[in-house]
Amino acid sequence: MDIKNKIKSYQDELIALRRQFHQSPELGLQEYQTASFIFEYLESLGLEVRKCLETGVVAVLKGKYPGKTLMLRCDIDALEVVEETNLPFKSQNNGVMHACGHDGHAAIMLIVAKILTEYRDKFSGQIKFVFQPNEEDAAAQLMIDEGVLEDPRPDAVFGLHLWSYHKTGEIGIVSGPIMASSYYFRIKLTGLQGHGGAPHKAINPIDVSSHIINAINSLQSFAYDPQKPTVISFGKIMAGTKPTIIPATLEMEGSIRCLHNEDEQVRNDFVELVKAIAHSYKVKCEVELKCGNSLLNNDKEMSSLVKEIASDVVGLKNVITENVSVMLGDDFAEFLRDIRGVYYFVGIANEAKNTTYEHHHPKFDLDEDALSIAVEMQLKLTLKYLEDK
Repeated sequence: MDIKNKIKSYQDELIALRRQFHQSPELGLQEYQTASFIFEYLESLGLEVRKCLETGVVAVLKGKYPGKTLMLRCDIDALEVVEETNLPFKSQNNGVMHACGHDGHAAIMLIVAKILTEYRDKFSGQIKFVFQPNEEDAAAQLMIDEGVLEDPRPDAVFGLHLWSYHKTGEIGIVSGPIMASSYYFRIKLTGLQGHGGAPHKAINPIDVSSHIINAINSLQSFAYDPQKPTVISFGKIMAGTKPTIIPATLEMEGSIRCLHNEDEQVRNDFVELVKAIAHSYKVKCEVELKCGNSLLNNDKEMSSLVKEIASDVVGLKNVITENVSVMLGDDFAEFLRDIRGVYYFVGIANEAKNTTYEHHHPKFDLDEDALSIAVEMQLKLTLKYLEDK
């Protein structure tokens, strides 16, 4: 199979698909138009297609002979972001934007499916394509609960992310932890409302929140091994109505992220410390935790396979294996809890094309030259895995 020329023949369609998805972004679990298009596209290729959740799509491609089952996964949801690019194909859904690269992921997967369908008589085994909704809010587990890993059950799973922390033409890969676990917390403090001129007759939850923040920041600096990265961030605080009124309640939200396996202890420490401070100030305290994703831990053998294929696709000097792991999370991790697999990064940063903005930034954009690199990576990884005895 002449993969490079085959990809080149679909280059225009690949870019057009990405731009179509970018122009019509949809929030998590609301990707009805996106899912409908993907479903019909895969059906037109002659694949066995079904829904998983209302907006998730699963398709199976069978090779000529029996063999292993490989799952390829991509995410399709957008973000609640007002786009600030000047792209001619910018979002037509005001307040919603593909600010993380999922538009590119969907386009890549469709072209991968199209090319592999044309060569289905040349490989053994089967490929399961999973288009996942709502990655930004942990829908992988919902799909697992709905049976996405069954009928057929994969032997391995591969995933990728277009990545602005690497230059176009670079592939980032490490064995072991590559993306942190993430849990989202909500704290509600209930004190005693009163007059701003008589604080001694009230219990101010705002004052208590400042002590909690300082204590948590101190906890991170002295309680945990710096070689086991832990990050606790506060992202939202809501309290009060007027400057003269001490409020009765305050709510705080944020995240706890760990790039190691001792995350449960970190969460326990967090809850214990928050409640202890609240108790000492005679404030009622409620703490809720929600799992965003588990630790994304790459299989050693699968990671070696990515390095091998990446060396062929972009050259060994462009395979980045240091300073790759990040404290960001991805619920691809849930698929790796029971199945061997690997997740890797495909660089999209190109200063000349203004594609160096952070993920989730309103000016985020892709270097579309990276799309064909990602397609080639997935195709070669798939074929190598299926032919490897």
